[in-house]
Amino acid sequence: MKQLTIKTHAEIELIDVTDEVQAALKGLGISDGILLVFIPHTTAGVIINEGADPAVREDLIQALKRITPDLHYRHMEGNSPAHIQTALTGSSVLIPVEKGGLCLGTWQRIFFCEFDGPRTRNIWIKAI
Repeated sequence: MKQLTIKTHAEIELIDVTDEVQAALKGLGISDGILLVFIPHTTAGVIINEGADPAVREDLIQALKRITPDLHYRHMEGNSPAHIQTALTGSSVLIPVEKGGLCLGTWQRIFFCEFDGPRTRNIWIKAI
C-alpha cells in the first residue's frame, strides 16, 4: 500500500490527483488488476469526473453546497455539511489497471474532495 499526503488550501475544493495516483501505481509494481483509492477521513472524499474543463469542478462544488446548506445541525463541531458531502461523494473508488496504467475514460480524472479545509490529508492506495 502507498500513502499520499496532500495539503488543501480552501474549505471546499476538488484537487486533481490522477498523476500522483498513477505514480503510486508504478511504485506498487502491478501491471494488471484493480487499484483502490481510499480517503481515511470523514470530511473528505474521492470522485472520478471530467478533468478537461475546470468549470465542471466549480459546478460540482456549487451543487454540493446547494444540496447541503448550513442549517442548524445537531453535530456541534459545525462541519455537518462536510460530513454529508463526504457521504454523497464517497470515500473510495476502484479503478481497473491494465499494462501498468489506470483505465480511465478520455476525460476522466481522479479528484480528492476537500470539504472541511484547509488541512493536511492522506490518500491510501492499494493494489488488488
